[in-house]
Amino acid sequence: MIEFEDANPKYLQIVDAVIDAIRTRKLHRGQRVPSINELSEEFLLSRDTVEKAYRELRRRGIITSVKGKGYFINRTDIQSQLRVMLLFNKISNYKKQIYNSFVRTLGESAKVDLYIHHFNAHIFESLVQNALGLYDYYVVMPHFYEDTELALQVLQQIPPEKLILLDRNLPQLKSVFGAVYQDFEMDICHALYEAEDMLRRYQELILVFPEIIPYPPEIMRGFKRFCLETNFDFDIIREISSHTPVQKGEAYVVIEETDLVNLIKLCRSQGLQIGKDIGIISYNETPLKEILLDGITVITTDHEQMGRLAAQIILEKREQRIKNTFHLIRRNSL
Repeated sequence: MIEFEDANPKYLQIVDAVIDAIRTRKLHRGQRVPSINELSEEFLLSRDTVEKAYRELRRRGIITSVKGKGYFINRTDIQSQLRVMLLFNKISNYKKQIYNSFVRTLGESAKVDLYIHHFNAHIFESLVQNALGLYDYYVVMPHFYEDTELALQVLQQIPPEKLILLDRNLPQLKSVFGAVYQDFEMDICHALYEAEDMLRRYQELILVFPEIIPYPPEIMRGFKRFCLETNFDFDIIREISSHTPVQKGEAYVVIEETDLVNLIKLCRSQGLQIGKDIGIISYNETPLKEILLDGITVITTDHEQMGRLAAQIILEKREQRIKNTFHLIRRNSL
């Protein structure tokens, strides 16, 4: 019943063991449970630990004490919520869509605690080590581009039956309970193939791949793969500023919305018509892109679907890895 190497506090292990025994009908209403001394001696635990566990069980109404007779199961109608630790790399509009869909799908069946690791493996390590044993599931966006070995070691500390990867797959982690992910390299490559007929109107394809804000390098590899396979002239730049040279015949793939806004401003100031002189493909769908300039062409995953599928893995206890939908939405900017 008690795992001494488990980071979960021993008193909570006792609480969980009693609840599990009730759920599996090993304990019934009115049945006597071991006394504090009996449990302490059998599992070599301090009396304080057992007393703390029994206080928590009494607080929840699960056990009751009868003077001179001991402790007894008081109720078996336990509808305890699942505890879920959700670890994002950052907060953004897209992450909010995933979060809202995830929490909405789980409903009242789970309590979700959100944490942010900011792409930092050391922050991630601290968050996980402080939370080991406290949650039923750990749902992690494993976006780490420095100290990747440390991040992998931390992920391996999480029991695999409790670990779900979100947004990014890690094939080197062989035993995880589930994953809902983007295939960043092949997703952009296939989406650009979908747009190839429109891209052929332009002479050069340019990816704006930010240097300061971390993004999966697989995006760059997928972009290069498409351009090399289709003999497109291409370039990769780090940002769009007010001094970026923009010329007729160029098509841009833009990830950051700041770069998208700056590119639109440059085209207007130079009298370049978007969708004719300059092509634009933006990463990730938003309601604004549907109406901006009569529609910005986007390549995007389905963020709401990602959150929903991750929640369904938990609710249905489905052990699987799912590649999330990624597609092109054709509009007037290309």
